[in-house]
Amino acid sequence: MQYSNESMGLTKSEIFTEKQNHLAGVFKALAHPARIAILQHIMKQNACICNDLVGELGLAQATISQHLKELKNTGIIKGNIEGTSVCYCIDEKVWLKLKKELNAFFTDDMVANKCC
Repeated sequence: MQYSNESMGLTKSEIFTEKQNHLAGVFKALAHPARIAILQHIMKQNACICNDLVGELGLAQATISQHLKELKNTGIIKGNIEGTSVCYCIDEKVWLKLKKELNAFFTDDMVANKCC
């Protein structure tokens, strides 16, 4: 059975701008507290981190690996293989671009309606 946009609702990503899809992806990547904790830990270290997240966050290695994968897919972090370890750090260029995008998103002029 084939569905049209009218019958399924307008939820397909193709109807949104590239910028809207990008921001939604970033928000999705940041939408889990473990990912926020991982980013905060990496930033606090001010260096690449290797295998110390399990002890720091108290999550299983497999869980942490999945969260790191999501952050890496957005480009927020990057990883390098060093021996048997994968070390991660913030991608500074991506981070600065993201800061600008989020700042622009939250500082866009908003017209307050008095209806609510």
